[in-house]
Amino acid sequence: MTNTSTSEKNLSFEQTEELISLLKKRFDKNIQRHEEIEWDKVQEKLENSPEKLWSLSEMERTEGEPDVIGYDKEKDEFIFCDCSKESPKGRRSVCYDRAALEARKKFKPENSAIDMAIEMGIEMLTEEQYRELQKLGEFDLKTSSWVQTPDEIRKLGGALFCDRRFNHVFLYHNGADSYYGARGFRGMLRV
Repeated sequence: MTNTSTSEKNLSFEQTEELISLLKKRFDKNIQRHEEIEWDKVQEKLENSPEKLWSLSEMERTEGEPDVIGYDKEKDEFIFCDCSKESPKGRRSVCYDRAALEARKKFKPENSAIDMAIEMGIEMLTEEQYRELQKLGEFDLKTSSWVQTPDEIRKLGGALFCDRRFNHVFLYHNGADSYYGARGFRGMLRV
């Protein structure tokens, strides 16, 4: 796991402008994901949240295609989520968590989903959040995504993942130490 210092978690002015422009284009192209949200308010929050912008840039760098999918009125936060058609390419071939990674004796993957999410400053989706995302489009038709796993399952060596097949969202289990080229994870960020 790499440790990124706070100073490295800030984007340059040019990177910030480029990212905000990209996010606005995606926002405008996918209005069905956030019909009652105004971009100007989202942009204002982004401009006042440099560390959140860095996390969004990491989501983008790993091909998650983050977009606004909601607004939490109580907390006054916009909710961004990975909206790439398939599980983000830059986050695939990872096992579930650090314990699973360390337990592998042979052919260890480079990282784990939980560690990557922490490094990026995002949360891995829960099953419920994954199902909500699927109401906004059809995602993971060819891939799958790890989701947060309850402790009682994880303690027994398992982990959960979801995908969409046959126009239904499925929840499956696997050993937490398994990893596949078509399985990654989706993240969420509140700004």
